[in-house]
Amino acid sequence: MVTKVAVVTGANKGIGFAIVRGLCKRFDGVVYLTSRDETRGENAVIQLSKEGLHPKYHQLDITSVKSVEKFRDYIKNEYGGIDILVNNAAIAFKNNAKEPVTVQAEQTLFVNYFSLLSTCEILFPILRNGARVVNISSSSGHLTQIPSVALKKRFKDPNLTVEQLGELMQEYIEAARKGTQLAEWGNSSYVVSKVGVTALTKIQQRMVNDRDIKVNAVHPGYVDTDMSSHKGPLTIDEGASAPLFLALDAGDSVRGQYVWYNSKVVSWDGEKPEG
Repeated sequence: MVTKVAVVTGANKGIGFAIVRGLCKRFDGVVYLTSRDETRGENAVIQLSKEGLHPKYHQLDITSVKSVEKFRDYIKNEYGGIDILVNNAAIAFKNNAKEPVTVQAEQTLFVNYFSLLSTCEILFPILRNGARVVNISSSSGHLTQIPSVALKKRFKDPNLTVEQLGELMQEYIEAARKGTQLAEWGNSSYVVSKVGVTALTKIQQRMVNDRDIKVNAVHPGYVDTDMSSHKGPLTIDEGASAPLFLALDAGDSVRGQYVWYNSKVVSWDGEKPEG
């Protein structure tokens, strides 16, 4: 009998941790809590075991191709494939961060966009038919966050390729290096990274349309986590609600969509909803 497998990246705390908790309660299979820091990840598993939940743990650093390949080989050998992949791992610089804009641009896009992309490129070949991929985006990933009309047009091109999207991301990094990014891109590397994730989601769905795989992006809401400096009004379990909807409950027609924290599909380039 085939054992179903769910994987959550960056899951030792915050929304990722709560997604693992929710999957453990409802998913008929094994759930892998993964994290870059092994001690923190194992402590998170211990914490959930005290709640009577039993996720498995594996170290996974999405910024390291070797780490992701090692994880892929392990899952392939143990189980044969993945049924749910939640790409949650991400970083955000604080508003008062001292690092120069160039550094913030390079590091934020490296983790949030390019590392998510490489993780998908390594793990997608072992997705099983019927698999669901949930890319954790943000309200910051709404296309209205980008000031330039010309850039918006390029982002929402229905024929946009992964290569072209990568070029867009590099253009932002180059603009940040020159200090010319504000007028066209705005003042947030996090915004650009999450717009990239939402755009990538739509491309990825097109790429797997010949298989029974659903890829969606989700804004989990403004959640009380380290990333929001604990300013968000939602609990981590409330933040896990929409990602869990996409992982477990969404209908077959929900593919390549951008979903709000209330589990409603929203227009990526239309009016931005509240929250």
